[in-house]
Formats: sequence, C-alpha cells, structure tokens
Amino acid sequence: MTAQLACYTQDLPPGSALRVELEGPSGPVEVAVVRTEEGSIHAINDICSHEQISLADGEVEGCTLECWLHGSKFDLRTGEPLSLPATEPVPVYPVTVDGERVLVDVDAPLN
Repeated sequence: MTAQLACYTQDLPPGSALRVELEGPSGPVEVAVVRTEEGSIHAINDICSHEQISLADGEVEGCTLECWLHGSKFDLRTGEPLSLPATEPVPVYPVTVDGERVLVDVDAPLN
C-alpha cells in the first residue's frame, strides 16, 4: 500500500488532533493526525502505549501530544514517550501534504 488520504488541511486547525482509521497491511490502523500551533502536520498511532486510550483526544503542546487520561506526553516526530507513565514509543507515520490533502502511509512507520 501507499499513502492514503487521512483528512484535509481545513479539518485540522493549528493545535489540534484528529482521529482517523486507515487500512494497514494487517487491517485497520487508528492514527492521530496532528497539526502543531506552528503548522507542521504529523501522524502517530492513536493508541497510547500505556493504556488503550485515544491520543487524538489529548492536548497538543509544541511538538508533543499528551494523553488525556494519565498525562503521558509523546514526541510527534519520534513517537517516544517524554513523561511517565508511558515507557514505550508509539509508531510515527510519514505524512505528505498534497495541496489540501493530508496523506499518511501506515505501511512504512518511521520508527
């Protein structure tokens, strides 16, 4: 598979995250598509590595996404947890912005 349409840029205001489901090699993949306040767009796995909680419901701060339940922060560039209780990274996916279309490739995680 290749990059898939995840959303449109107008669906993603600065400082927000959007949960989308894309088709992966082994079935559906839940992805959090995130736009920082500075305007960069990232895609990480939507499920917190500490609990089975949607990260897209969390808060975007700088280049991090904070899990709303226990406060673990994840680096949007690497997927690495920056605070406890999470200790395992979440997958990060390549993003391409083509005009207004935000494309994500869940077949080729960056980490």
